[in-house]
Parts: sequence; C-alpha cells; structure tokens
Amino acid sequence: MFRTRSRIARAAPETAQWSRTRLLAMLGGLVAALVLTVVGGGLAIWHSTMGGHPAVVATDEPATVPVDARPSRDEIAAAAMPSVDPQAAFHPDPATVPGGSILVPQPTVLDGPAGVPAGFSHTYEGAVGQWAAIVQTVLESMSLPHTREIHAAWVRPGGPTFEQWTLTRNVTSFLTSARQGGDEKDLTTVVSATPAAGLVKGGDGPDWTVVCVLLDVQAWIKTESRMGYGLCSRMEWSDGRWQIAAGSEPAPAPSAWPASNAAVAVGWLAWREGEVR
Repeated sequence: MFRTRSRIARAAPETAQWSRTRLLAMLGGLVAALVLTVVGGGLAIWHSTMGGHPAVVATDEPATVPVDARPSRDEIAAAAMPSVDPQAAFHPDPATVPGGSILVPQPTVLDGPAGVPAGFSHTYEGAVGQWAAIVQTVLESMSLPHTREIHAAWVRPGGPTFEQWTLTRNVTSFLTSARQGGDEKDLTTVVSATPAAGLVKGGDGPDWTVVCVLLDVQAWIKTESRMGYGLCSRMEWSDGRWQIAAGSEPAPAPSAWPASNAAVAVGWLAWREGEVR
C-alpha cells in the first residue's frame, strides 16, 4: 500500500446480506457488471497476451509480448477476462494453492499531480503501481471535485471523459447510495482501498500497456462492508510518467476476494512491494 492508516473500530455488525447489498450499491453494482462470459476470440486474446496462467513476476523489467503474436491495442483492451461468481468478491476462501506474485515498484513522489503518488518506474509493473495509486486515491477520497482534478491530471486526451469514467460513476453511486448528501463523503465515513493484486493484461511496446489491479475495499458508515474490486486501464508513458491512455476503457476485470481460490484461479498476482528508492 502507499500509505498507512489506523484501524477503525467496528460498529455492531448487521447481517452479511446487508453488507454485500449495500457495498454493491455504493460502488455502482460493479460486481454484477464485472461478471462476463469469456467467448471465442476474447479468450484467445486473453491467453495470447497473458501467456496462459501467469508466472511469478519478480523483476522491474517490462513484461513483453512477442511482436508477431501481439494483438492490436483495441483488441487487448476489449478482450474479455475470466469470469467469477458474483459472490466471490465477498468470500475470503483462502487459496489452497499459492498463485504467482507481481513486484510493484514504489512511488518516488508521494504527493504528485492532484495528490496522487507518482514517480513509478518506466516498466509495465510501474504502470500497475501508478494505476493502483490513482484508483486508491479516488476511492479513499470519495469526492467528486477531487475526482475531477485527478481526471484532469491523469487522463490523456481521447481517454474516457469525466462523466464516462468508471471511477466517477463509482464515486457518484457511493455518494447517492450512502446518502452522503453532497459531492463528497461525510467526515465520519471512511473508505479504505488497499492494492492486493495486479496483472499486466497486455502491451504494445515499452510505452503502452493495459494493466489491472485488485483492491481490498472496505467502507465504514454504520457498519463495515468489504469486498475485492478489480478494474483495468489503458496506460501510456507520456511526459515522464504513466498516464491513462486514449481509447475506450478496457473490459472489466474479475472481482474476487484477495488471496482467495477464485482470485488465484483467474490469474491475479499477489501484490509485492519493491524497495523504496
């Protein structure tokens, strides 16, 4: 994770069904939207870009794909990813067989553009770290004005508009469903989004890639809600940093509880933090 936080005392728990339903609503029904059927070319593209079941990534070198086997950028982004049961996002179900891991470099700038940690290395793993930092900052702030600032600072021309951006929709749904009554969360509401896993879906040279992160999302309002949340983004190296690239948003990533059997089965790589440089 990119910053530490104190634990919040939990209120008296309500039913598990309440927590699941409310968190689904607060994040815009994302689990229902993330469950896709993998068919035909989509599955073929997934395997060509990921090389089947991912191996351990323990280096800062870019994960490259042979040029003669590389699909187009739009094909990489649009390829459907493996699906999981919607309830997999809420069930710990610790993995009985360990999966791979990905070594993610640390930011060299903790307060970058729009308050997002920056300075990640010019590698695909660096793009994973930068995308995670953007998502974490948006979800933990749950503020439309701050989300707009982050969008302006990090989304390249031709990328998703502020209104279309999945993260904007997540924040809007949270504020509406949680009855926050304004354009940002109440001071008594706490949202935690910790990177738990990541992967490189595919790439096109050293300056462009599609990366995905799986976050452990927890929200405290009157009770705690918790789930695993996966999402992807096109990333482009521009002006000395990774930014969200032009083009439509990639196909949704599978959401599963971090370090669960479901997460390992669909190829999530456990998050490992590199040394601070």
